[in-house]
Amino acid sequence: MRIGRLVTALGAALLAAVTLTAPADATPGRTLVVAPDGHGTACAWHRPCALESASRLLARERGDVTVLLRGGTYRLTKTLEVPRTDAKIAFRAAPGETPVLTGARRVTGFTKTDAARDIYTAAVPADTDTRQLFVDGARAERARTALSPATFTVTATGFSTPDPSFAALTNQTGVEVVQENKWKQMRCPLASISRDGTGSALTVQPECWRNNNTAVVNRQFPFNGNGLPKLDGVSWVENAYELLTRPGQWYLDKSAGSLSYIPLPGQDMAKADVELPLLETLVRASGTPGHLAPVDDDTATYRGAWTTSANRQVGDYQDGVHVTSTPGASVSYSFTGTGLDVLAETNTGQGAFTATVDGRPDGKPHTEAGDVRLAQQVVYSVRDLPKGRHTVTLISAGDRPFLVDAFVVTPDAVRPVRDLSFDGLTFTGTTWTLPSRDGYVDNQAGVQWAAAAPHAPIRPPAALEIHRGRGISVTGSTFRGLGGVGLALADGTQDARVTRNHFTDTSAGAIASGEVDDYYLTDPARMTLDTTIADNTITTPGQDYHDAVGIWAGHGRRTTIEHNAIAGTPYSGISLGWGWGWASPCELQAKQGLTACRRGTIYSRDNRILGNDIHDVMRTLLDGGPIYTLGGQDGTTESVTAGNWVHTAPHNNNMLYHDEGSSYWNTYGNVVSNETGRWTGMWTPTIHDIRIHGNFTDNTVVKNLGTNVVLSDNTVVTGGNWPDAAKSVMAAAGPR
Repeated sequence: MRIGRLVTALGAALLAAVTLTAPADATPGRTLVVAPDGHGTACAWHRPCALESASRLLARERGDVTVLLRGGTYRLTKTLEVPRTDAKIAFRAAPGETPVLTGARRVTGFTKTDAARDIYTAAVPADTDTRQLFVDGARAERARTALSPATFTVTATGFSTPDPSFAALTNQTGVEVVQENKWKQMRCPLASISRDGTGSALTVQPECWRNNNTAVVNRQFPFNGNGLPKLDGVSWVENAYELLTRPGQWYLDKSAGSLSYIPLPGQDMAKADVELPLLETLVRASGTPGHLAPVDDDTATYRGAWTTSANRQVGDYQDGVHVTSTPGASVSYSFTGTGLDVLAETNTGQGAFTATVDGRPDGKPHTEAGDVRLAQQVVYSVRDLPKGRHTVTLISAGDRPFLVDAFVVTPDAVRPVRDLSFDGLTFTGTTWTLPSRDGYVDNQAGVQWAAAAPHAPIRPPAALEIHRGRGISVTGSTFRGLGGVGLALADGTQDARVTRNHFTDTSAGAIASGEVDDYYLTDPARMTLDTTIADNTITTPGQDYHDAVGIWAGHGRRTTIEHNAIAGTPYSGISLGWGWGWASPCELQAKQGLTACRRGTIYSRDNRILGNDIHDVMRTLLDGGPIYTLGGQDGTTESVTAGNWVHTAPHNNNMLYHDEGSSYWNTYGNVVSNETGRWTGMWTPTIHDIRIHGNFTDNTVVKNLGTNVVLSDNTVVTGGNWPDAAKSVMAAAGPR
């Protein structure tokens, strides 16, 4: 490895030479040294530069590169976009040094502006927007009332209260009402507050009120279940200057450009480190094609005799299809990209079709016939086309029903961003401002709905985001003081390892892997595969959005979550899977009491939750657990939950919780300790084909209404007399 020469600035003009040798295990190839005070605007191999200037140089590289980060604080003013190249790129901390990447601006110049309330105020640029503040390394609380501040009554447009003080709040469109309801936290900004007799009337922003109250978003399987808690009460009111009453609270007046704060005891505002996060994502690496999502069947061109069939309640995408029984009737879909999937129903009575691509027959027979009715199946797929404008036409080949449900365009060739590693870095100082505009329209476990129809599922941004990656490593790094998620492995990322990191004090979850809307995929190249999340320490995620979990995994194959320590979560510790009863047979959905069967397939399988130490979770919300699974595994290979130690979960429902639609799990050798709730529970028949055996618990309560869910050889202990086998599990759980 070459020895890089680094010149650093000392004071205003003094320069000194510093020699750095890359670690022995660094990526072979050239080393680029960056420093917080890197001079110049262009990077070069013979001199240090600023981190934000490095991407242009990296984009031209074909050899392997180590980007060695000197210690200190890197204040990013825009997201660092890591280029997709043929090189292996390793971002590493310089030996013995701590580089800190932050999206926050330091605020100074505080003066006391309200002696009675001990409020200090500093100027910030007008229209500065954030939802977080950190003072001397600690998260400050946005100005808010105490819990359950008054009696609130639901009205047609929001809430009324006999408390007249709310009508006196200023900047009313910045004020939010928040409710914790079962497994959801919901937030809405207000449109106005007015006097209501001797009290106050709070009018909620109309669109947010619809989404969270009068027309709660319900896209049903495979996007959400039938439980629909709504915003029908107020847990607290947030974000008004008049609510700034307690030490450690802050308020930002965006239009006036002023930041107000009440110091904690002993804090000197002339010396305090006040960090105001402004960026949502610090580092992003993106391959192609990016995020994929179906579009509805009404976007195609139909020729011949077709009818539309809406609200069939059988799992169609957006509840409708086009159907024909006329030979020769055709559907054409034009798109710009490299491939197309056509989704439709398969069933015993479905018909055959032929296909052309850009007017040329593909020469293959195709059919929608299947053994059972399944919705949203890939019945036709074309890939690896030259990028450009294409038209796919499907032609009915008989008089049996032939239908079309949705189309998924692959806009670019599958070219992941490859071979990236991040080692020894600290990520901090992010925010997420969308809830200030649209509210927080919660679905579950850190997944929300977009405000506008058709309400696509969305998730908070992450400090480090990998989209369509392959061969990704994140190790020995720290994620702290964040306004969203710590790390996200998104859009079909494969072969990723997240090991030996520390996540603490995040507004949303710590780690997220996979997607919720790619369940239909049959092409492994676009799936989430081979993710390992191991030996990480996660404490106090979900500080702002209490539905968040420590580790969240959506659809995926061969996801391994092992030997992590997770503590201090407001909701579940680990949540794996999605889709609810989507993959469960119709007869089991009927036994659950569902009047319609929405059934399709999910590509998830062969996932493992092993050796984790999860405790002090479920501190705020309900209906979750330390380990929570949801939706089907495809049954080809059994998934495993084994060797975990789960303990201390105050509002736990089930400590080992296989929820709606969970299937094909082997759950064994776990140690479960908790005085409340159940040690395991399966509440409905759509939960099926699960083995639960050889576990140890000091809680006797079980609920098993699943189908072919077998509990055997589990040991109940009393008085803390754990057998040696259980003690061995406890000793081995958590980071190694």
